[in-house]
Amino acid sequence: MAIPVGSKAPDFTLKSKSPVDADIKLSNNFGKQNTVLLFFPLAFTGVCTAEMCSMTGGLDEYKSLGAEVIAISVDSPFAQAAWAAKEKIGITLASDLNKTVTKAYDVVFPMLAGVGDTSARAAFVIDKNGVVQYSEQTPTPKDLPNFDAVKTALAKLK
Repeated sequence: MAIPVGSKAPDFTLKSKSPVDADIKLSNNFGKQNTVLLFFPLAFTGVCTAEMCSMTGGLDEYKSLGAEVIAISVDSPFAQAAWAAKEKIGITLASDLNKTVTKAYDVVFPMLAGVGDTSARAAFVIDKNGVVQYSEQTPTPKDLPNFDAVKTALAKLK
């Protein structure tokens, strides 16, 4: 079960190659802006591609709500970068190859399609103080988070 609203968001530093080669540290946003943190199972899959392409298309709306969007999967940063280039994904993708952040947020999906543990599909809104204001893990990897609820949570923080 995903960590609940009101929890201190576990900080992390993860590697990213998309959109730029960088270390992504959640606490860099503390005191500055809110964060939408998305977990998704695997790059190059249909539902994940649709979700990240949709998020890319709506990125300006999240920025206008004062939030940065970071998406995390257990894929390598190299696979994420290739996928982002192929699909024109413009949001920050961060690699949790060792599943430490996935475990910290309690969103492990065991044995996805028989290939191994991945991140479940989940969404969190983390405020400027590092506190979780919205928490959702979808019932199945095929279900998308309630993005209207994510935007409502962000609007309350403005």
